[in-house]
Amino acid sequence: MMTLAQLTELLGWASVLNIGFILFATVLVVSMKSMVISIHRKIFDISEYDISLVYFRYLANYKLLTLVFVVVPYLSLKIMEQ
Repeated sequence: MMTLAQLTELLGWASVLNIGFILFATVLVVSMKSMVISIHRKIFDISEYDISLVYFRYLANYKLLTLVFVVVPYLSLKIMEQ
């Protein structure tokens, strides 16, 4: 069985990894937008505008899920520790 301390540590590291991934994906999309869009336009045959919307939705949904299922439970457990 997992203790609260172990669960807190797990959620803490999951938060770090997920936030790091969000930052990495955002930097890639912003800095290499033209290259990424050209690749996805060839693969999926959709417009540049639609691809931009898909990127935005992806990053927004990932951020929301990370906050709801990883960061908030971690913060709740840290508050309970005190």
